[in-house]
Amino acid sequence: MGRYVIRRLLQFIPTVLGTMFLLHYMTSLAIQFSGNPVRALFGDRTPPPALLQAITERLGYGDPCLDKRGDPCLWREAESGSGWLGTGYEPGLFFDRLGNIFFHFDFGINLRQREVTDLVADAIPFTLKLLVIAIVFEAVVGIAAGVLAGLRGGSFTDYLVKISTVFVISVPIFVLGVVVREFVGVKFGNVLRGQDWIPDVIASGMFSPGFKPDYPFASLIIPGMVLGAVSLATTARLTRTSIMENIRADYVRTAKAKGLTNKRVIGVHTLRNSLIPVITFLGVDIGAAMAGAVVTETIFNVPGIGRLVTMSARTGESSVVVGVVTMLVLVVLLANLLVDLLYAVLDPRIRYE
Repeated sequence: MGRYVIRRLLQFIPTVLGTMFLLHYMTSLAIQFSGNPVRALFGDRTPPPALLQAITERLGYGDPCLDKRGDPCLWREAESGSGWLGTGYEPGLFFDRLGNIFFHFDFGINLRQREVTDLVADAIPFTLKLLVIAIVFEAVVGIAAGVLAGLRGGSFTDYLVKISTVFVISVPIFVLGVVVREFVGVKFGNVLRGQDWIPDVIASGMFSPGFKPDYPFASLIIPGMVLGAVSLATTARLTRTSIMENIRADYVRTAKAKGLTNKRVIGVHTLRNSLIPVITFLGVDIGAAMAGAVVTETIFNVPGIGRLVTMSARTGESSVVVGVVTMLVLVVLLANLLVDLLYAVLDPRIRYE
């Protein structure tokens, strides 16, 4: 087990480096084609050249490679002429970022000169709450619906689960989010807010059209359910298929022949083995949920990581985009490793050597 974990951790290195390079290159291209993002700080005013240059250098946008379209900013000409290993070049902007991140844990600053780590620290609690709501919602409701459908194949419940899940999967999350916000948060919420007997935490918090700082958890319930809705449908269908396959297995018939109760046969033997592909999907879905959080947080105005990345991409703050997405990649990789280790808990036959 220990050697397996070490191998997986070593595999993180090329994945993280490749992701960082792609992010670095795309953000560099954006600056090269759209111009210096520092100019956005002055609006319609024309700043003094000396002031513009000083702020540009301070924010890390003064590298000459950012003026050359298509340059990946890997190397720069050395001042002394010798450079790295006598090539006349030295590591460029990309390697500077790697050194700052891995050796100094410095992810840079945004246009308002705030540390990226501080921005992430302020935004991550909202995204974590949103993800927890989404994962719990899709896991509990999805698995329960899948078990009911799998145990009653061909019944009304089975057809209801199949039809409803196909409908939910076919609706994009940005469409679902806007529809839920308008009909649940605005119209239905206005009806609730007009009733004096309904508590404010429900009327103004849970059923609000957007995030409310006065109700930091209640106002995240609806966005979290929207975020987990598409994955809930997939979880339900996957659980249903797995239950219907395992319910006919030899070990289930043996358990029934031994006189075990139906609750124990289903809850311990059948469901435990059926959850292996579901756990796999839930682990991989963490990355998809983070991607969906970008849309969900923007629609419901949640000040989380997704909205932070969206706003930073619009303003051309490359250091924020690279830093935040790198952190998210590490979280997804660790989540996938944890899911793989959970296989041995669900199925004792699985061992990692």
